Amino acid sequence: MMMWKTEEGSTGRLLQLCIGYFVFYVITGVSVKYFLGSSKLGFPGMLDMQYLVYSTIGGSVFALSVVLSLKWYKFQSENMTTFLGINMPLEFLYIIPSGICTAIVIPTTTLMYSLPISVMVAMVIMRGSVIIISRLVDAIQIKKGILKKQVYKEENYAVAFALMAVAINIFWSKDGGFDFIYNTAAVIILGSYVTAYFIRIYIMNYYKNTRGKKVKQNNKGFFTIEQIAASGTMLIAGIILYFSPQLFNWNTKLVVDYISAFNTENASWGWAILAGTAFGAVAFFSVFIFMFKGRTATFAGLVNRLTSLIAGTAATLIFYFAFGGKFPSTEDWISLLFIMISVAFITKAEKKRTAELKARNELGNNTDPIKEPSINVQK
Repeated sequence: MMMWKTEEGSTGRLLQLCIGYFVFYVITGVSVKYFLGSSKLGFPGMLDMQYLVYSTIGGSVFALSVVLSLKWYKFQSENMTTFLGINMPLEFLYIIPSGICTAIVIPTTTLMYSLPISVMVAMVIMRGSVIIISRLVDAIQIKKGILKKQVYKEENYAVAFALMAVAINIFWSKDGGFDFIYNTAAVIILGSYVTAYFIRIYIMNYYKNTRGKKVKQNNKGFFTIEQIAASGTMLIAGIILYFSPQLFNWNTKLVVDYISAFNTENASWGWAILAGTAFGAVAFFSVFIFMFKGRTATFAGLVNRLTSLIAGTAATLIFYFAFGGKFPSTEDWISLLFIMISVAFITKAEKKRTAELKARNELGNNTDPIKEPSINVQK
């Protein structure tokens, strides 16, 4: 059987990443619905915090095991520096902060759903903010001369329809809309999520757009250092949080629920950790899409979010047929329509971008995944 061989930065490679992201995001989506399902209906009936702890452990251990076993931590750099007596690539000075931001994004993603806030509104905020942040990062880096490419009009059109897709749920929301802004905890968690994601996407694109000609873009190395920093940060924060009642007299519901995740064992905890490995796999594809060679942050952010939106609908359908969950709502299907329109626009943008990259000799000729097999046969 002929393998689908693709070139770095090609449309074929991008499609492969999207397929991987889609598959593991669907598994993650189904897993969340399953483990948080009511025990009265035969599901594990885990608390939000329990599943957050177990799945995060599974995902982090899986990601770290893969990158360390494959030795992706080897990082080539044109510039070395010394920090705290350690000689390291200069890039580590901003990749490590990106990892710390990742450690903030991971738990706040789940915490958003546990707040007194509509789930639909939470989804709109998280997905919409990434799309807006990506476009804003491009605007800033173009102005600073870091990004040399223009954002195509098709990408801007795709942003508009993608935002309509994520916002369509607001029109059906009967849960108080944005009343959560009066809740201090919700505002802090939302602010942390958006700020951390902005810094992270900015750093990813700064790294991508400042590579010299002598040193290739090493996404695997970036991901490895980021994951090590993220896992270390979450481990330290987790230990402090566990002992916070004794250290700082913290006894909030969040702290109590977090500690109970370790002290009150759920019979399905092992399976939840295993399910978390899918979340760890998602991280690989997500980062590689965000950092995809030769593309703007706007384009990469759209591809990332649109893939997750489609995967979310697919997960809902699978859970409906396999476990008797809720069928996708009317707003889900209308949202999907806007997503398809957005996909059509970014497809046009992708064709223009690959043509531009070929003209600059930044891509080879074999960038079309459909034509590659016939070219190989002729050779």
